[in-house]
Amino acid sequence: MKTIKDLDITGKTVFIRCDFNVPKDEDGNITDDRRIRGALPTIRYCLERDCKVVLGSHYERPTPNVYEDRYSLRDVKIRLRKLLKMADEITMASDVVGEETLSKAKSLKAGEILLLENLRYEAGETKNDIEFAKKLASMVDIYINDAFGACHRSHASIDAMARLFDREHRGAGFLLSKEVNFFQKTLENPIRPFVAVVGGSKVSGKLEALRQLLDKVDKVIIGGGMAFTFLKAQGYEIGNSLVEDHLLDEARTVMIKARKKGVKFYLPVDVIVAPEFSDTVPSKYVTSQEIPENWMGLDIGPASSRLFRTVLNDAQTIIWNGPMGVYEMDKYAKGSLKMSHNIADANATTIVGGGDTADVALRAGDVEEMTFVSTGGGASLNLMEGKTLPGIEALKS
Repeated sequence: MKTIKDLDITGKTVFIRCDFNVPKDEDGNITDDRRIRGALPTIRYCLERDCKVVLGSHYERPTPNVYEDRYSLRDVKIRLRKLLKMADEITMASDVVGEETLSKAKSLKAGEILLLENLRYEAGETKNDIEFAKKLASMVDIYINDAFGACHRSHASIDAMARLFDREHRGAGFLLSKEVNFFQKTLENPIRPFVAVVGGSKVSGKLEALRQLLDKVDKVIIGGGMAFTFLKAQGYEIGNSLVEDHLLDEARTVMIKARKKGVKFYLPVDVIVAPEFSDTVPSKYVTSQEIPENWMGLDIGPASSRLFRTVLNDAQTIIWNGPMGVYEMDKYAKGSLKMSHNIADANATTIVGGGDTADVALRAGDVEEMTFVSTGGGASLNLMEGKTLPGIEALKS
């Protein structure tokens, strides 16, 4: 896989596939611009070489061919202008591949940027449509993928478009290269002890990652809603806690594999429970073996946090994917925030998966203390599972 540094881009028109799928509040204000800032080194590298730059990204999941304002990238344009300290040099297209947009791309001057509208406004994007990809490709000379967070999608701007360029005219941006190298090097040759912290709501979303990690790590810590499937598989009463009954045998198989491989496997020893999924009802701490009937576990308890901190004490490499509870509700966020603090305080290489896990680290104020915070939740999970990513394969092909 070539990187942007391997290509002759001076004076060329360059398409950079970015991941500007950033969180916003209910008023439409960007609340976390890390993904935008992550794309800046690649954008600046192009501008310094007198390139004309076309930026493309998706944002959430609009209905194809329906242009709704709430899915527009206009707020991204405003933030880009501020971060790059550029005003008139950054213009915004009114659509993705319309005649006016194609004309604007053709008339770009060196050092100017054209930001396309949300790629998913076009039905061809999610269908990996070659004709849509050809229209995108017609605007530029060089294709750069810097959207690690979208690399696990077989979409037109990620897959089909990349394959329209030969190896001298396509490559990875700095952010994508950094993400892939960090995950691959860590998983292939970690400094030990190597600890995986896996959370989130469901086992089904992390099962393959867990299987793969058991071949690589020395310890596994399980938290979040998925822990209750493992607890029930051990025969414990879990009340109305989230559980995937059809995966109980799989959970037992994972624990048996861990035992055979000598991997220490840690589950919560206490949890905070409530009678319903709400932060306005009474709650209490109980041991994992004493969850009352009709109550549900919503976060790990203080004893679990202390246990997990001890487990992390001698770690040299920590990979974390998934919160420890319903962190969106302040009442059940303590376990996730304490886990973030514990990982940040560890004398280890610390890698945080994107998505919810990165949000927790941000809320905890620990991002600067982590060795690496990924911009892609789904993509980083796929790398842990040992899967190939369509965006990476397209660049290599």
